[in-house]
Amino acid sequence: MSTSDEVDRIVDAWKRERPDLDMAPLSVLSRVSRLARHLDLARREAFAAYDLESGEFDVLAALRRAGKPYALTPSALVSQNLVTSGTMTNRIDRLEQKDLVARMPDPTDGRGVLVQLTTNGKSAVDRALEELLVRENNMLASISIADRTKLATILRSIVLPFDEESAGLEN
Repeated sequence: MSTSDEVDRIVDAWKRERPDLDMAPLSVLSRVSRLARHLDLARREAFAAYDLESGEFDVLAALRRAGKPYALTPSALVSQNLVTSGTMTNRIDRLEQKDLVARMPDPTDGRGVLVQLTTNGKSAVDRALEELLVRENNMLASISIADRTKLATILRSIVLPFDEESAGLEN
């Protein structure tokens, strides 16, 4: 198996053409970008088996992680999924049509609504998550558990400032 990848070839070509520039960020973030594309494909394949799109899974997953009674406000779902309220409304509508979520009155807010996972929704998200984890474990099979932990720590340090900035925009 070769130790060079497409990013190495791209970076080498840029170094040849633009030796005045530091290509270190390109060598790291191009790999992250390529991995994100592969992960997106794996997610789509995992969720397609359960008639779900990635965004729909994200809504179901947020509700499932909330714990019993598996219900959140639409604004909490918007916040957790980093999408607009219009996008969230469309996702909830589709999931409701598939009998995976139900809208109900919020008992703590007479004008509010809660989105709740149905029994079918809980089953679908649980099975889709299991399928996703199989695919993600396969993607990481070439690196040790210790390296996975190191990589998670490094990626967290890169992502955290962006997450904090997003949280600041919401407040």
